Amino acid sequence: MAITPLDIANMALGVLDEAPIDSLDQDVKAARLLNLHFDLTREAELTKHAWVFAILAAAVAGADTGSGAGTLNFAYELPLDCLRPLPLTHNGEADGMPISWRQEAGLIYSDQSGPRLIRYIANLTDPNDWDALFTEVLVAALAIKIAHPLTHKASMIDIARGAYDRALDAAFHADAIQRGGRLSTSSWAIQRGDNRFVR
Repeated sequence: MAITPLDIANMALGVLDEAPIDSLDQDVKAARLLNLHFDLTREAELTKHAWVFAILAAAVAGADTGSGAGTLNFAYELPLDCLRPLPLTHNGEADGMPISWRQEAGLIYSDQSGPRLIRYIANLTDPNDWDALFTEVLVAALAIKIAHPLTHKASMIDIARGAYDRALDAAFHADAIQRGGRLSTSSWAIQRGDNRFVR
């Protein structure tokens, strides 16, 4: 059965025991809040974890920046639908040997010549492409975002947070999220080049 952003929005309202809306463009407070938060929350929840369904791979040709041997002198453009790259490896596979790299805006720099197979979290916008467990996480995340401005009840915020925690636990237990793929402060540091993988 096809699912729409409106279905997801109404599921989030259901978590908060609120009435459903007819459209995300409807001129009511719930619709305005959901419309405001929907896309950003979806992207954030995709980015936080390495959701298996959202991992894509692309072979990317690199360009030598001419900065010299032993440096991260090969530049690779990230795919347009990339939310974040996953750590680079020698063969491009998840279990491959890590290689040195850093990210700057829409480019990845490595000391390895191309083409390189880059695995990344894709910005998948169609709910029918999502894992059902991700949908449950997104529903709860939306409920958290709108709980206070919509209901002004602390109890509803707690209910939404509980639903989020349960949905995320279920996703981890079902292996819907690749282990070791969670976004953390250290992984941002690695991407900035503050720390580098050693070959």
